[in-house]
Amino acid sequence: MLKSLSFHINRLRKSNLRVKFVTNTTKESKRLLFDRLKRMGFDVRLDEMFTSLTAARHLVDKMEIRPLMFLADEAVEDFQGISTNEPNAVLVGLAPDQFNYDRLNQAFQLIVNGAPLIAINKSRYYQRNDGLALGTGPFVAALEYATDRKAKVVGKPDSAFFLSALESLNCLVSEAIMIGDDVRDDVLGAQSSGIIGMLVKTGKYREGDETKIDPRPNHVFCDFSEIGRASCRERV
Repeated sequence: MLKSLSFHINRLRKSNLRVKFVTNTTKESKRLLFDRLKRMGFDVRLDEMFTSLTAARHLVDKMEIRPLMFLADEAVEDFQGISTNEPNAVLVGLAPDQFNYDRLNQAFQLIVNGAPLIAINKSRYYQRNDGLALGTGPFVAALEYATDRKAKVVGKPDSAFFLSALESLNCLVSEAIMIGDDVRDDVLGAQSSGIIGMLVKTGKYREGDETKIDPRPNHVFCDFSEIGRASCRERV
């Protein structure tokens, strides 16, 4: 499957189309993610990757904050040099081992006393080898509910994330297409930003997902290879 995907991505590159891989994953740093994809045989270049962790780091630097961070150990290297002493903000990524009462209550106390809440993404769930699993979103939503505060979302589906990725490509919104398997974070987020959204029925996709957003996806494909062949496509 990865060989087939790499083949079709290289076809896009050879067609003089610029490619950017945008990901909400916060389980590991950009470097570790890149290394893992290369070991799996995926043809990706480091400068083609744009992660929500990268966007979050830029925001933390800009705001000059000291966040209480919910991050997996494998993701922390993307925040090297950031002070976390006497935190005055809360930064939430996917950190299952840290979503316990004491840590969440510490975050709650900071937020109700005025600390900003930053969500690296607000994904409802993500794909694991054993099926779907809770993502960052439910835990961010719990903090929002308890504190009556809204989080600043950094990754998908936030428009600023998509626009930052396009800026790094020197690409206009009207020239861009977003391909993804998450109907809300990938497709609806892109379409809300003025980008054409294409849903692929792989990975996180579940039957009927294309009916769960309004407007519906601009295009729906069986898998990535069908985008090139333009068969098995349905206009919805």
